Amino acid sequence: MAKARHVPERRCVACGQRAPKRQFTRIVRTPEGTVMADATGKASGRGGYLCSSGDCWDKGISKGSLERSLQITISRDDRVKLLDYYRSQVAQEAPLEA
Repeated sequence: MAKARHVPERRCVACGQRAPKRQFTRIVRTPEGTVMADATGKASGRGGYLCSSGDCWDKGISKGSLERSLQITISRDDRVKLLDYYRSQVAQEAPLEA
């Protein structure tokens, strides 16, 4: 009988939803102090996770929950890059909510 494989869980910094790590997008504060989306999930630096909900991305980036998680003030340029990443990558892949 095969042993069940461990699936790492993470929590969205905006809504608190728990789910398998692969369902979230990792946002990382690099050692240089910039903030960026980490598509691989393996970049070095402090990370926080956001689910695919547009509300969570708005709350995480604009309302400060991501800043608290990463322990940094996110620059205006980094905010724009994160929102562009959401629009181009995450919003297209997110399932339609009924």
